[in-house]
Amino acid sequence: MSRPDDDRPAGTAPPAETGQAQDGPARHVEEHGGEGGHGRRSGELPHSRTGTLWVGICVTVLVLGLLIVFIAQNTETVDVTFLWMNGTVPLAVALLIAAAGAGLLATIVGTIRIAQLRRFHRKS
Repeated sequence: MSRPDDDRPAGTAPPAETGQAQDGPARHVEEHGGEGGHGRRSGELPHSRTGTLWVGICVTVLVLGLLIVFIAQNTETVDVTFLWMNGTVPLAVALLIAAAGAGLLATIVGTIRIAQLRRFHRKS
């Protein structure tokens, strides 16, 4: 029987005495960190889209700050030749153009792969 001052939910077993092994659902909840075994600790807030967006914004602001420092420190001009084009641009601008091109290429390849996977998923 439960005592009135017990914090346990109705229908759960009392905690095991010292030295005794605890079996059943109560042991599962202890081992896996909560109901359902999702590893969430007691009192921890669930993840939300707003929280994820906030972390994304903070990381973006940090990266942009580092990018500003990078541009400010790499202002000397360099000669750039690509196919039939050649010219002189600041080093930071040349590197940023190269990085943007690599990002665009990765985005195109990723988009093609996602389209393939969606098409495959629709067929099955």
